[in-house]
Amino acid sequence: MELTTEFIEAENKELTRQYKKLLRISYQTLSEDDKKMIRKAFDVAVDAHKSQRRKSGEAYIFHPVAVAQIVASEIGLDATSIASALLHDVVEDTEYTLPDLEQMFGETVARIVDGLTKISSLKKDRDVSLQAENFRKMLLTINDDPRVIIIKIADRLHNMQTMDSMRPDKQSKIASETLYIYAPLAHRMGLYNIKTELEDLSLKYTEPEVYKDLSGKITESKAQQDDYIKEFKKVIEDSLDEEGLNYEIKGRPKSIYSIRRKILAQGVTFEEVYDKFAIRIIYKSDKANEKFLAWKIYSIVTDHFRPNPTRLRDWISSPKTTGYEALHITVMGLKGRWVEVQIRSERMNEIAEKGYAAHFKYKQGNDGDSTLDDWINKLQEALENPDQNAVDFVENFKLNLYNKEIFVFTPQGELKSLPKGATPLDFAFSVHTEIGLHTRGARVNGRLVPLSHELKSGDQVEIITSESAHPTNNWLDYATTARARAKIKSSLKDEKKELADDGKAILNRKLKSQKIPLNEKTINELVSYFKLNTSLDLFYRVGNGTIDNKMIKEFAAQRSNALMSFIKSKIRKPNSPPDVNKDEITNNYDSLVFGPEDQKLDYSFAKCCSPIPGDPVFGFTTINDGIKVHKNNCPNAISMRSNYAYRIIKAKWVDSSDTGYQTDIILTGIDNLGLVNTVTAEISKHQHVEIKGINFTTQGGVFKGKITVLVRNNELLKTLIENLKKIDGIDQVTRV
Repeated sequence: MELTTEFIEAENKELTRQYKKLLRISYQTLSEDDKKMIRKAFDVAVDAHKSQRRKSGEAYIFHPVAVAQIVASEIGLDATSIASALLHDVVEDTEYTLPDLEQMFGETVARIVDGLTKISSLKKDRDVSLQAENFRKMLLTINDDPRVIIIKIADRLHNMQTMDSMRPDKQSKIASETLYIYAPLAHRMGLYNIKTELEDLSLKYTEPEVYKDLSGKITESKAQQDDYIKEFKKVIEDSLDEEGLNYEIKGRPKSIYSIRRKILAQGVTFEEVYDKFAIRIIYKSDKANEKFLAWKIYSIVTDHFRPNPTRLRDWISSPKTTGYEALHITVMGLKGRWVEVQIRSERMNEIAEKGYAAHFKYKQGNDGDSTLDDWINKLQEALENPDQNAVDFVENFKLNLYNKEIFVFTPQGELKSLPKGATPLDFAFSVHTEIGLHTRGARVNGRLVPLSHELKSGDQVEIITSESAHPTNNWLDYATTARARAKIKSSLKDEKKELADDGKAILNRKLKSQKIPLNEKTINELVSYFKLNTSLDLFYRVGNGTIDNKMIKEFAAQRSNALMSFIKSKIRKPNSPPDVNKDEITNNYDSLVFGPEDQKLDYSFAKCCSPIPGDPVFGFTTINDGIKVHKNNCPNAISMRSNYAYRIIKAKWVDSSDTGYQTDIILTGIDNLGLVNTVTAEISKHQHVEIKGINFTTQGGVFKGKITVLVRNNELLKTLIENLKKIDGIDQVTRV
């Protein structure tokens, strides 16, 4: 591209036009001081980027101006944010420094630009773990100032809009990262329009053929949709006008990405997706009458069209945590088609369009609504958890972003919002970590329920706690929220380390009796002998009884066989396991359990997909070959799940040293008052022993009891039986 004088002049004219447009389209009313600040930021940005051009050949300055326009109009942030958007690449790419910006624009702008510079300077890498770690670092800036993230989302949107001149592999990488990180963030900030555009643009570059095909079909069907909306309006307009309402009715087409997702999820064609658009009724109202008018419009719509009662969503009485408010109903419209109708006031519509900015414009100093602040605080808490793997964090974070919400009540009547699918455990941790960690049971609407019970909107939840209760591995199967899972994992980790300390002391005693010193050389030998990864793995398994006295004696016997040791040392020099000194207890997923009760059953691996330990799997009950284990993404999985759902069994990998074995204990003796309490209290004293079932019968003063327990190993069971025999009144205790 030749940069002629005419070209430069035309470019400068266009730049002036874009600058004027920036001031004109600002959502917020700009004061004279605001305009001066924006002009100054514009001049600095023009000077800083004067010699830079983008890959397309365009002057670089058009990029920060476009980002500032998105920030000003589509997101609707203040003058400080607009100035920061204009300056967002200045420190990273030019001679200007952070102190320069602080001197010219003050501490706030400098802090926002610093946050944006830190995000941009994060190492670019294909590795998902590194990408996740970068995402985590990026989110840490949100607590300093959420505007950092919002401007970064605007920056990403403009980059996505102008990617045509990039190599296809780079387009695909940036688009995938956008779907993975930026679209969920925009959703959580309430920036629904931007989230939709990011998803659509990502699809354009990750699946260009699919995007082109769907885009063409949507364009073709647009005239048809417009006609349908006109007919729908005709039916209800007279009734709405009679009530003297000031309103507007318009159609909202579904995004290309969401239609694509529906086609994949439901296995239908484009033509079979019934809700390709929604009808939006936006009405004028003061704050006091908003709710009343929304339900009045609802009443008018449902007078003319039959509603689907299961599809009513009242986000006005209980707004989403993003601040979103609206009344959503699905009605049987014209031509026998289900249509979603969204009823919003102008204020609600602005919050839906602008998210954070409109939310705080209308909040106007009222601290009663702190949903965004609450979210930032929860996010900060999750980020500061040092034990959480970055990839887990991102996945958990995204899990919470896209989940629909339910609203439940505490016993005192306080409202709590939780993701759909949440359990009493999630509720307990949302109230307080200590309540969560000591949960013993739960009552929902006055009825005792298991911890795996799925809560529904309107439930009243009471948590029963006990000082002796503590998290178990099974809790991870019940907890769904990122907060609860992180706290449970952290507690289990601490408990394992305590057990490992006990194990080290036990091992020291056992080795002493075999006249073997507990030093680094012995630990390395033991870790290799038991095929473990770290020294903590060894101590933990001694602590929980997986490695018992007999096994330690066997190790000592083979070690003391001097001739064998001499021959082995000649054949090969023993290598220390590479991670032996790592301060970590690792999981060795070596065993499969099935069903909700985690039963150990006989199985074999399917040859069609050949699963290996750690793969996500399920069990399939065959007619002649027992249970066959398939990978979740096995080529035959869809067929099996759709045709033989009743033969599918849930399966998961577990570490055998962490799981228990179910066994029955029979007790007989002379009946006396409080005996059952004494027996259960004794069992509760034993860590890693869980009661699964209990049954006592009495005849002629003699009782017989059967208790089903879950124990880690034989040693723990023997100790339990010996202690039960000591209870007054018990005659015999035997294992079935």
